Amino acid sequence: MDDATVIALVAPAAAEPLDPRYPVCLQKWEWGGSSRTYCSFLSWEDCRAAAMGLSAMCLANPYWSQPGQSGPSGAPQAAPPR
Repeated sequence: MDDATVIALVAPAAAEPLDPRYPVCLQKWEWGGSSRTYCSFLSWEDCRAAAMGLSAMCLANPYWSQPGQSGPSGAPQAAPPR
């Protein structure tokens, strides 16, 4: 294998678009060190339930558009402690 092939094998997958309709995202780590982000949760509780038992955490969706606002809402944040 040449160097270009090795780099292609360890490069992370392309980022998924973050859906602005949902305020909470689940970031899930996968084998090999890559991660994927799924923005499909309406509440922290739903996201935490989906993350239970996985190598994952819930984040605020920086692209969620609250009613009456436009554009990104800020940087991703970890879920608040219980």
